[in-house]
Amino acid sequence: MARILLGVSGGIAAYKSLELARLATLAGHGVRVLMTESAGRFVGAASFEGIVGAPVLTSEFERDPLRGAFPGEGQPGHDPIGHLELAANCDAFLVAPATANTVAKLAAGAADSMLTTSFLACTAPRLVAPAMNDRMYADAATQANLATLRQRGVEVIEPGEGRLASRGEFGKGRLPEPERLLARVEAALPAGGRPWDGLRVLVTAGGTREPIDPVRFVGNRSSGRMGFALAAAAARRGAEVTLVAANVALPAPAGLRRIDVETTAELAAASAEAFATTDVLLMAAAPADFRPVARAEAKLKRQDGLDLQFEPTEDILAALAAAKAPGQTVIAFAAEHGGDAVERARRKLARKNADLIVLNDVSDPSIGFESANNAVTLIDSTSETPVPLAPKDTIADAILDQVDKLRRKSSSAPH
Repeated sequence: MARILLGVSGGIAAYKSLELARLATLAGHGVRVLMTESAGRFVGAASFEGIVGAPVLTSEFERDPLRGAFPGEGQPGHDPIGHLELAANCDAFLVAPATANTVAKLAAGAADSMLTTSFLACTAPRLVAPAMNDRMYADAATQANLATLRQRGVEVIEPGEGRLASRGEFGKGRLPEPERLLARVEAALPAGGRPWDGLRVLVTAGGTREPIDPVRFVGNRSSGRMGFALAAAAARRGAEVTLVAANVALPAPAGLRRIDVETTAELAAASAEAFATTDVLLMAAAPADFRPVARAEAKLKRQDGLDLQFEPTEDILAALAAAKAPGQTVIAFAAEHGGDAVERARRKLARKNADLIVLNDVSDPSIGFESANNAVTLIDSTSETPVPLAPKDTIADAILDQVDKLRRKSSSAPH
């Protein structure tokens, strides 16, 4: 597994890093921890040492008893420079929590502690997870520093919104939960060390259009944003992604194969061709349920009126799920509008023979079509997991986390 370097700076959220270290160690990763002097005021080095089984370092002048090695590895025969050796040996470096002060130092290239010096010397993927008061996070200086880090290739994990440490305060600045942080680190690992390396993922996105005449069509308002966020998240985790996009104007995420389609029939054909070699299907597209029986070859005239007859389109999801082989995971999506949406989604889950259904209640205008945010409920045969309002890339990670759980459960079940 991977060698993860965890930097902990002095914020109240440092207690969450203990759980992150525990989860990473349980997942089989080797973890070393670097702390700033201020971090020791919030959580003790001995707690990290007991979890990861390796000494914690705070000063670049402090000798490393493991000589830059990670737990389970042999030590070099010489005594190397600690901050350079750890930075050279790690597969990923995460700073969590990253206080406003630490973010400013990292952006400026300051090297005044073991954490900042190692960060400057690290060529592996680097991630920072800001955590602070919402006013400090929103300040122009902090935002400029984060923008600088992004421009240099550092991945910034956006903080969550909720109750803050200061009594009575609520806003954006919470450190994401440890499970989410670990998923982002694993997704950033180089090829061969990422959790979905070798996994083949098929994502459908957007809404199909059924022509009435050369200029008119029947369609829906799906923007494709959720599907594109899923495709990007799967690619970050190392998957080989095929994205079938129905009438989506968004640029394709990097590192995947994109197939553009227009109609439901085209979406069905492209999906069926890719599905046979797919491990995970994320059916986020919104196919039209009906199409005109006949398409006019010339533009229809207003004065002639419009008299259309419709026929059902293919049920793409049901057809693919019916052909599902052992080891394949099928994820359905349901855009419902008010009422007993959960019960309707659960019936669709059973009817379509899917493993999980993602319910999106589009009656809420804040999470409707074209919105950058979403809130969903993940429903499988035994449970319902609500995912609160968040950016769609955050929602995508939550969905993929649930896919991971389903696949692990399936692989461990007796056959």
